[in-house]
Amino acid sequence: MTAAYDEPMARALALAAEAAADGDVPVGAVVLDPAGAIIGEGRNIREITHDPTGHAEVVALRAAAEAHGGWNLEGHSLVVTLEPCVMCAGAILQARIGRVVFGAWDDKAGAAGSMYDLLRDRRLPYRAEVIGGIRAEEATAQLRDFFESRR
Repeated sequence: MTAAYDEPMARALALAAEAAADGDVPVGAVVLDPAGAIIGEGRNIREITHDPTGHAEVVALRAAAEAHGGWNLEGHSLVVTLEPCVMCAGAILQARIGRVVFGAWDDKAGAAGSMYDLLRDRRLPYRAEVIGGIRAEEATAQLRDFFESRR
């Protein structure tokens, strides 16, 4: 099943590289429709837009909702290079995304199993399946290289 996310993750990694080229943290995301086609994509744009909500996941969810013609993305999947933060996990649940696939774990702010497990919290009315560690080495290397170049 994880092989099905190789191409979407490759696209997310390419989007993350674009974010890094613009001086933003290299995170990229794509939303897949139930058939597996990419209907939305995003990358971190906080630095270029000065928007604190300009995370890759939020940008991709907005694009997917526009393409889908509605906010309810039940049955869709989100593929992202870094484990979503609390803000993004909340947006994912609000959009009713059914599956979240990510690359690198985020031990400092992750909300899909590392620091928090918001996406699978049984106290909430909606939950998402979580698949972590897809192409994790590449996603982690992108982030490490970005932050090392800033030191």
